[in-house]
Amino acid sequence: MAGGDDVVFVIGGADGLSAELKQRADVLLQLSAMTLPHGMVRVMLAEQIYRAYSILNNHPYHRE
Repeated sequence: MAGGDDVVFVIGGADGLSAELKQRADVLLQLSAMTLPHGMVRVMLAEQIYRAYSILNNHPYHRE
């Protein structure tokens, strides 16, 4: 990201993503072997991005 590249998260449908789209990706992530509702995936992804941002910026994410 230091070079100004964009980060794009694509949430696949119930049948996953097309082979063409997968080939274009630099990284593929799988949250679960199960099919999850899109709303749940958006919340999970947002929480993980917030968690990573907080940790990288020394923000107290976890309770102690």
